[in-house]
Amino acid sequence: MKSMLFILTHAPHGSSFAREGLDAVLAASAVCEQISVLFEGDGVWQLLKGQQPQAILQRHIEPTYGMLSLYDIENCYVSESDLLSRAVEPSLLSIDVQVIDDAGVAKLLRENALIVRF
Repeated sequence: MKSMLFILTHAPHGSSFAREGLDAVLAASAVCEQISVLFEGDGVWQLLKGQQPQAILQRHIEPTYGMLSLYDIENCYVSESDLLSRAVEPSLLSIDVQVIDDAGVAKLLRENALIVRF
């Protein structure tokens, strides 16, 4: 498998989608040469710094995002239009990601052999 794109679209809390998506990304790194991760829709909320999910009895996943580089996952992107529609500044994000426009998102979709959406 040459290239794989994970699109993370769910808010970080209230369901298991964010955690399961992140776990799938890390697991796929063992069998895939090139993994990219795109945060779009409500998935941009996963990247906000300083979340306190313990207050709602949820597991904190923000520290796990720091492990992406340890798994050689360096191609992380966030949709510019989804940041703008949610009034989220890139400076508020917990990890370094490339902010890409809609054309960049379309390019990612074309360039990856397998696309998995969470």
